[in-house]
Amino acid sequence: MSANPEGRYPDGRRPDPSLRPTSISVLVVAGLAAAALGWLLLSFSYSRLPALPWTPALVLAVLAVAEGMLAQNTSARIQRKPGSPPVEPLAVARYVALAKASSLVGAIFAGFSAGLLTWLLLEPTRAARGDIPATAGAFVAALALIGAALWLERSCRVPEQPDREDDGTGRPTELR
Repeated sequence: MSANPEGRYPDGRRPDPSLRPTSISVLVVAGLAAAALGWLLLSFSYSRLPALPWTPALVLAVLAVAEGMLAQNTSARIQRKPGSPPVEPLAVARYVALAKASSLVGAIFAGFSAGLLTWLLLEPTRAARGDIPATAGAFVAALALIGAALWLERSCRVPEQPDREDDGTGRPTELR
């Protein structure tokens, strides 16, 4: 159902402009698809690859720490804790976009790393055993990024205002 030029649906309702929380099912599907792709790519080309690097694990870990710190700071600022400056609404919108993108990237990396790790654990060669630590590190760092991104997204939610009433128009009564 699409809204008309006046911004209303045919039944008279206004569209809800709010952003929905990240769907865990989307993250799981992305991770599973990436795991299958990682398994397939490694099974066809492992013998031609150099040793797997630690760089992805380090980058993902740094991103997870940065987003975790941002989530903690943003939560304190939105809840207006003493000593915390107010937060700019546009900054919060950017943080939500970052969080949504990071959780999806984390799911893709976690899935890809899980596919690689599973293949490496089943491969009996010494080279495969040598690649397990870097791949496991990337998997753990990707999970940490997902957690930090979901925390940041949750930190950007506006707390409920118990003293404001909504009369069904979508606007609080005290602001009219």
